[in-house]
Amino acid sequence: MLIDDNTPRPPSVEGVNRAIDHIVRNLDQPLRLEDVARVAYLSPFHFHRVFRAIVGETLNQFVKRVRLERALYLMSHEPKRTLTDVARTCGFQSSSDFSRSFKQGYGVPPSAFDLSAWRAGKRDDLKARVREAGSHHHLERQPAGENPDGFEVALRDLPTRTVAYIRVLNPYRPDAVSEAAERLIDWAQPRGLADGQWLGYMWEDPEIVALEKCRYDVGIVVDTVEPDGEIGRFEFPPMRVAVLQVRGGIDLEQRALDWLFTTWLPSSRFVPDDQPCFEAWIGRPFATGMEHFELDIHLPVKRG
Repeated sequence: MLIDDNTPRPPSVEGVNRAIDHIVRNLDQPLRLEDVARVAYLSPFHFHRVFRAIVGETLNQFVKRVRLERALYLMSHEPKRTLTDVARTCGFQSSSDFSRSFKQGYGVPPSAFDLSAWRAGKRDDLKARVREAGSHHHLERQPAGENPDGFEVALRDLPTRTVAYIRVLNPYRPDAVSEAAERLIDWAQPRGLADGQWLGYMWEDPEIVALEKCRYDVGIVVDTVEPDGEIGRFEFPPMRVAVLQVRGGIDLEQRALDWLFTTWLPSSRFVPDDQPCFEAWIGRPFATGMEHFELDIHLPVKRG
């Protein structure tokens, strides 16, 4: 169904953000072009062109890739799940559909996929990107079971939150996230919001997803906001989070994530919830520069 000609249409970035938000909320449901285009306030024809121009993929390519990457994430962090359950959760019509799509994407069926080798290769890509950016930090993997940094998890229950965000595609480009943070600060300042709770949402695991396909949202908690241009809005439900303090460089944050996923999570009674891991900044993002971070990592969890 086409959008009525009198319906106000948001700018293209806003429409694509609406579409992506709808997709990640409804990954287990059918995602037809007509329905997603309606969410973006565009006709299917125009939406298809705009989405491909901004994201670099057609809608079908994007949905299929995100479903497969979500399946890899579940296989990695919830190994007790059956492949049938993974297929259903990620929106595949059947186990055979999942297996066929997985083999098309990765060359082998999911039962034969070497997840450890895949993650190791993606970790090497991340380390190379950090070196290219001129950072002196070394992102060596934190071995499972070791905790030389003395990390401790605190569990916290968060209420429903409305977040205004700027989405960064391919966020590992130099200055891509920090420049988006500056633009959001410029937006928040005249509205009296700049000293609120700043957040950074890591929608993908860079050890699973190619760096250029990752998404990162710089956000701030607000009472209400209407999407406008690159300023989007996401409504997060109440959730329980595992909280880990980081007061140091990107290498410390990476060790914290390693320890959280490979040591704490498997020995806890929890599994990751269906929400992205995120950073809660102490003060404004990057207020202490690019070499030293002051933030808390929040991993949404649920009972396993």
